[in-house]
Amino acid sequence: MNRQFTTDVLIAGAGAAGLTLAIDLARRNVAFRLIDKLPSPFAGSRGKGIQPRSQEIFEDLGVIDRLVAVGGTYPPQREYREDGTYEDSPRMEEHEATPDEPYLIPLMVPQFLTEAVLRERLAEFGHRPNFGCELTAFEQDAEGVTAHVKSADGEETLRVGYLVGMDGGKSYVRHALNIEFPGKTLRVRAMVADVRLEGLGTDAWHRFNEGSMEKQTSFCPLRGTDMFQVQAPIPMKGDINLSAEGLTAWAAARTGREDIVIREVLWASAFNMNARMADKYRVGRVFIGGDAAHIHPPTGGQGLNTSVQDAYNLGWKLAAVINGAPEKLLATYEEERRPIAAEMLGLSTKLLRAAKERGGMRRGRETHQLDLGYPESSLSLNKPARSPELVIAGDRAPDAPIRGAAGQSTRLFKLFQGPHWTLLGYEVDRAAVAPRRDLHIHTVGARGDIIDEGGLVRDGYGLSAGDWVLVRPDGYVGAIVSSSEIAALRRYLDDVGIAPID
Repeated sequence: MNRQFTTDVLIAGAGAAGLTLAIDLARRNVAFRLIDKLPSPFAGSRGKGIQPRSQEIFEDLGVIDRLVAVGGTYPPQREYREDGTYEDSPRMEEHEATPDEPYLIPLMVPQFLTEAVLRERLAEFGHRPNFGCELTAFEQDAEGVTAHVKSADGEETLRVGYLVGMDGGKSYVRHALNIEFPGKTLRVRAMVADVRLEGLGTDAWHRFNEGSMEKQTSFCPLRGTDMFQVQAPIPMKGDINLSAEGLTAWAAARTGREDIVIREVLWASAFNMNARMADKYRVGRVFIGGDAAHIHPPTGGQGLNTSVQDAYNLGWKLAAVINGAPEKLLATYEEERRPIAAEMLGLSTKLLRAAKERGGMRRGRETHQLDLGYPESSLSLNKPARSPELVIAGDRAPDAPIRGAAGQSTRLFKLFQGPHWTLLGYEVDRAAVAPRRDLHIHTVGARGDIIDEGGLVRDGYGLSAGDWVLVRPDGYVGAIVSSSEIAALRRYLDDVGIAPID
């Protein structure tokens, strides 16, 4: 940590995005503080879907098995007809995992359980969020940010290198920066509640009156709990009785069934759906991300996932610059993440429109976020140019089963796991790239440390003899270069702060 600073990074907002950023900084030994104005962790299930790309991120952060253990897969969708009969169908398109895509089924983990797992992981690095600690003002200059925070212990002034606002849709940081937040209200008001109830089984996601914005309602069993999440569109105006008695009467009116009895309401919210995106993600040394930068309708399960991936993109870049990489690296955060948010907002809005017009639609590959990438990024280098049918720089780096030279089976993702960059050489001269800090080098071929049984690495990446593949810390391909272009690879490494060892 720079001694002029209280800490290197101050993160405002300890939800899923803020926790992901904190874990990523912690494993890179970057000094930070994580604060949240709420007196205690968020207790609701608002974001419950974890898409396959986020599962890959959570594997890298060391929590995927814990999340599967506390959650589960989505139940089938059960649509009830007016006569009381029903039909079951999968909520998600079913796909088998493949060598290059190990996670293809979205997980259901209520948001409060996801965040509890992330807090536990953060504690393993010796850190915890400071709840009941509110950012009240900040000023910045060319050298850092002066932040003022208030808690039960009083007021405190911090001098930090960078401030990151992961503080939700009503973000104080975004407002303080005067960043515009254009978009639209989608003319849908909805209710969501976590309840304990009687009258419905946990074997299905129960849906009534699909296609009717006046009577549509659903009861989704929340994996890892004994609760259901109740969801429904509600009138644009007027109060909704969110008590157990009120929701029991409401359920009877919507479903025509007297046997559905709400016994307890643990969390509830009535809200207007919006689709908005910030005009910019950065002003000087202050960044925003997550819901502070984009808010989505809940259709498609994109909001929490896009937010987590914002943090995953920003974490390694902040750490690199703090450790001496060129400052220009930070400009690529907005360059890469803002177009992704725009695409996900479009998808969520399209799925909402389908739900209104046709009573819902099965979620397919487009929601998995595996095909998102940064091929147009200034951090993406192909030398020479490659066919778009092949993996190119900016794409998500595929997984593949491999065997180490010592005989043990493993996967590419295990080589990538951690805060480092990874350089894969296919039938190359290993000595062509000297060791560098934060770079793990592996080679396939004669005297290589990786054995590509079945050619899945070669075929998955579309490699020819002499090719080098540089994988970023966030699991995207940074560069693919031939041995004749090795000088371009060295310049790339210099530009992102991967320095030769003296």
